[in-house]
Amino acid sequence: MSKWVYRFGGGSAEGDATLRALLGGKGANLAEMARIGLPVPPGFTITTEVCARFYRNNREYPKGLRGDVEQALHGLEETLGRRFGDPECPLLVSVRSGARVSMPGMMDTVLNLGLNDETVEGLARRTGNPRFAWDSYRRFIQMYGDVVMGVDHHLFEEAIEERKTALGVDLDTDLGADDWRELVARFKQVVRAEAGRDFPQAPDDQLWGAIGAVFGSWNSERAKVYRRLHDIPDDWGTAVNVQAMVFGNLGERSATGVAFTRNPATGAREIYGEFLINAQGEDVVAGIRTPQHLTKAARLAAGDIQPSMEEAMPDVFSELVRLMETLERHYRDMQDIEFTVEEGRLWLLQTRAGKRTAKAAIRIAVDMSEEGLIDRREAVTRVDPESLDQLLHPTLDPQAPREVVARGLPASPGAASGEIVFTADEAERRAKAGHDVILVRVETSPEDIHGMHAARGILTARGGMTSHAAVVARGMGRACVSGAAGLFIDMERRVMEAGGRTFHEGDEITIDGTTGEVIAGRVPTVAPELSGEFATLMRWADGLRRMKVRTNADTPHDAAVARRFGAEGIGLARTEHMFFDAARIAIVREMILADNVEERRHALAKLLEMQRGNFLGIFREMEGLPVTIRLLDPPLHEFLPHEDAEFAQVARASGLDVGHLKRRAAELREANPMLGHRGCRLAVTFPEIYEMQVRAIIEAAITLEQEEGCECVLPEIMVPLVSDPRELRFVKDRIEATAKAVFADKGRRIDYRIGTMIELPRAALTADEIAEEAEFFSFGTNDLTQTTYGLSRDDAGRFLPIYLERGIYPADPFAHLDTVGVGALMRIARDKGRGTRGDLKLGICGEHGGDPASIDFCEELGLDYVSCSPYRVPIARLAAAQAAIRRQSGGQALREAASG
Repeated sequence: MSKWVYRFGGGSAEGDATLRALLGGKGANLAEMARIGLPVPPGFTITTEVCARFYRNNREYPKGLRGDVEQALHGLEETLGRRFGDPECPLLVSVRSGARVSMPGMMDTVLNLGLNDETVEGLARRTGNPRFAWDSYRRFIQMYGDVVMGVDHHLFEEAIEERKTALGVDLDTDLGADDWRELVARFKQVVRAEAGRDFPQAPDDQLWGAIGAVFGSWNSERAKVYRRLHDIPDDWGTAVNVQAMVFGNLGERSATGVAFTRNPATGAREIYGEFLINAQGEDVVAGIRTPQHLTKAARLAAGDIQPSMEEAMPDVFSELVRLMETLERHYRDMQDIEFTVEEGRLWLLQTRAGKRTAKAAIRIAVDMSEEGLIDRREAVTRVDPESLDQLLHPTLDPQAPREVVARGLPASPGAASGEIVFTADEAERRAKAGHDVILVRVETSPEDIHGMHAARGILTARGGMTSHAAVVARGMGRACVSGAAGLFIDMERRVMEAGGRTFHEGDEITIDGTTGEVIAGRVPTVAPELSGEFATLMRWADGLRRMKVRTNADTPHDAAVARRFGAEGIGLARTEHMFFDAARIAIVREMILADNVEERRHALAKLLEMQRGNFLGIFREMEGLPVTIRLLDPPLHEFLPHEDAEFAQVARASGLDVGHLKRRAAELREANPMLGHRGCRLAVTFPEIYEMQVRAIIEAAITLEQEEGCECVLPEIMVPLVSDPRELRFVKDRIEATAKAVFADKGRRIDYRIGTMIELPRAALTADEIAEEAEFFSFGTNDLTQTTYGLSRDDAGRFLPIYLERGIYPADPFAHLDTVGVGALMRIARDKGRGTRGDLKLGICGEHGGDPASIDFCEELGLDYVSCSPYRVPIARLAAAQAAIRRQSGGQALREAASG
């Protein structure tokens, strides 16, 4: 018989931290904390399997669940001496979500459940605090009305604001018991008007309504967007945690807060977080009130006059610090802790591995390894390779002038400039049109997730450094400034006022998430510096990985950038990209439009010197590391002239008539150029093109050796779009003949290799024959994906999002390698190729070479290297190390199982 409910609390638990998949992260950690004796309010967890059944069975619960919940609830009543629905001594509970991975703010929570018109009076009598009781009741109606009954939460906020305005007060805490009592009556009227039914009074109805809403929130639009952005499977589901309420809004000796055991922005080993006196947890994370600092040091650094928790509640603060140290040692990771202080007693409501910036993740991993909490292998696996992208792009130039119009909290580091937008939908719309945008909000909510992802940065007028905006921005790597004092936002007029200036939607601003500054206009940037802990972690990763990491680079500048980021060679130099500048494209067009070999050779002679200079610069930057140069592979339509001015330019350079050139261009146009006259097909029909390129490559390598004494240049000449071994043999003969002629001219020889790209299914299927001619294969997975799927990468964007949304494709095959179909062809090519040539070098040079999931497959396949864009090189280095660790760990587990 299935077990649907797991209890925790009172120093024991039916689950533990290993049951994350079943209990969700929150439920598993609550059980673990209870098990090790930490102060956790008792409760129970409904498993993720119930969520799966809920969706499979048309939102029907599995048989026996209601009885299990009733039994667990009765156990809570016995433990606490309170009764659910008892008007004299009521048991109140919270109902929270809890997926196996943290999804902050994406799913629903209901607090204070169990209050009704009778129990609120009993709570007021029992606590002697009517204000607290009615404040809790209005919070419950507000949350339940929003989450379960679909009432717009702004309607409740408007009622509160109207009441405060009428009384001439500014803060919620200025409202008394009678004010909250009147607002409860108003809230119930709002619910009736908006939902078409009365607010439920029966606690059992409230409970099952909340449980259903939490399960339902797994498939809310914001949760689905978050899962898609973070590659979280849709079938994991969420658990539901029902937990006895403890109250931070009981008065001045009560509080609620969020604490990190280390700074999630920098990684520094210091307490970081915020709290509010006389409040509930939602007040902190929702940014409704600007919270206070936990430590005196943080308060002084921020210039805040409100007392820190360390000063206001010194004894409770000391206990919190002790428990934070206990949790970090136990979990061996930085923890994000939610806590409540009820009448001077500290309770822990949740712990989880804290979201952190890439900079913080690296520092924490390195520091914890050096502190002996984890070893170097684990430190390397602790950092998400994709998150390194946050570190590899420019920041604001400190010398540039700037007009600071406002300051807020530095919630997520980095800098961003863009056009002001006031809604998530507008952010997404403008971003799709190619605009950089800054999402400006009074405060963000989970419904803004798509706009936050589309924006370059986020600016909010309210909220602290643990608000929704801050947490989500850090996870996404977006710059964020929150709680910007002096910022006035008028959503109706779409204007923002700051520093005595008015900004309209579309005006440009810059935010600095490291300093909290809001700046008028755009500010120049400077390149990042990668050193310290970053260099240490990369050194550890390099010592653990098996595969080499090369770069795709077409210019000396790109090669230099990639070398700074640790590239170990070039896996793809695309020679056609060297021809796109204005000075060269006319010559390329002259060559393409030539009527005969003589005219073509005349144009190629002009290009020879340019190509030689390109290769010389690249070889020099790579300092003897291998350089794979792909010979010309353009679909001709990319180079053909289209405008009259372009034809006139070619006519002047070639001496040919414009009308003749237009006729020639019409002859060369193709119906499907991506599968047309390109790649090695050009070399078969026009051998002189590749002969020029090979001459430029060999001459550049010899020149570098002669002039600079470098004897270790190793060009790897790659022939593209081969589908038949006879094509490669034809081109290879001409490469070797050209190289031999250059050696004779220069009186000097160099080593070089000849290989091919595997980018057509037929090439993969005949790899054994192709390997007789090729010394290396490089998988061109961009074209291999196109030709395997029959998709045009340029056109698939029109329908791929629908395929992804409807679950037809699990992922975009151009972003993440299709290991089933394309991967099967790669396996065939590997096995056949190495069956013919045992020392065949294998690499990948498509966009997948910088994707961590694809790199994992490349490690499984046994490739020798991956190649990616320069700014992806550190990502690939770390991903390759993690892939090697996973393979080694898997092999060790298999060996242990076999020996056992």
